[in-house]
Amino acid sequence: MRKPDYNRRVVITGLGVISPIGNDKDAVWESLVAGRSGIGEITRFDPAPYEHKAGGEVHDFDVTKYMNFKDARRTETTVHYAVASAKQAVADSGLQITDENRYDIGVIYGSGGGGQGLFISNQDLWKAKGARSVSPFFIANGLVDASSGTIAIETGAKGHNFCPVSACSTGTTAIGEAAEAIRRGDCIAVIAGSAESPLLELVHIGFTNMRGMGTPRPGEPISTVSRPFDRTRDGFVLGEGGAALILEDLDLAKARGAHIYAEVVGYGSAADGFDMIAPADGGEGSARAMKMALERRDVPGDEIDMINPHGTSTPLGDKRESEAIWAAFGDHTPDILISATKSMTGHMMGAAGSFEGLATILSVYNQTVPGTLNYREPDPDCNINVATETVKTPIRYALSNSIGLGGHNAAVIFKHYTGD
Repeated sequence: MRKPDYNRRVVITGLGVISPIGNDKDAVWESLVAGRSGIGEITRFDPAPYEHKAGGEVHDFDVTKYMNFKDARRTETTVHYAVASAKQAVADSGLQITDENRYDIGVIYGSGGGGQGLFISNQDLWKAKGARSVSPFFIANGLVDASSGTIAIETGAKGHNFCPVSACSTGTTAIGEAAEAIRRGDCIAVIAGSAESPLLELVHIGFTNMRGMGTPRPGEPISTVSRPFDRTRDGFVLGEGGAALILEDLDLAKARGAHIYAEVVGYGSAADGFDMIAPADGGEGSARAMKMALERRDVPGDEIDMINPHGTSTPLGDKRESEAIWAAFGDHTPDILISATKSMTGHMMGAAGSFEGLATILSVYNQTVPGTLNYREPDPDCNINVATETVKTPIRYALSNSIGLGGHNAAVIFKHYTGD
């Protein structure tokens, strides 16, 4: 453990991802730039009995590339995505985890629901075949922190380790807390991120009954379900996946010649304290989180060039987030390009924040803002500058914003790294 240094600079040196639009960072970036949707009809279960049939599913994923078959059988899909994304990120960073440094490398990797699938499947086994059919491994592997624990086991990282859970803000919380852990001196590097596999029939029914799910435009493909900030938006679509980032002390990253994608310069977290489902009036909790992220390291608000918003495509949620952006940025708001990537992936729930953080980092690194799919009719209640086409443009700072059930809000800011 080192002494705290709150001026310590933290950078991103590795990226890993499993998602509906690609199973590595290069494939994901290609899809984002091309505006390629990962939303289609659900195949995880038969959606025929239900009005809402769309999902953002992961395809062509082989967990045995990342875990041995026996361990994979004992764990849930969320953990598979977590381990895969973490191992990709470590490999991408070139960070060697050794006996000399493993106690200084942390894992802050979360999930909103964890191993819900294991609980459901083992209850089904119990009811069908009796108590002895229930797996002795399902409790440990069904816990929400199974991902952070398994990543530590699989990579050998033995430092600061915990699993943040803040609903749909989980991934953003993980990134921000990882940066703060490095500044506190708890770690020299952190594997941070989140994963989720919510495409379960019971979960789908629950969100349907909550009246939060969307439908395609009449007569148009199922891929048009997610329409963030569009006047015709009527709800979100469930997605799945996981993303991981390697956060590292800048001086140590430079000393080992690491490739640097971006610098982490702001993090804010705030609660609505209002309702378990509905966002607070004016998006005031989200606005406070964004302002806190700006103030933590004195980021000039008028130099934020891009925001990857929460942007779920729900009527009230997108309106409240737009109000929050105006509250945080005032007259600069029309100059900020909004890139709502849930239009391509659906809502990856607990994995959303880490995926969108990764997408924002790639945007800053490539100085490119991906367009938002399905945005055709501006909504006067969402008076923000939604990018409809991918555009190459200077990005000094970019913010990734998350809003979660229970009133959990989080925001992180990434700065273009120029080598100084």
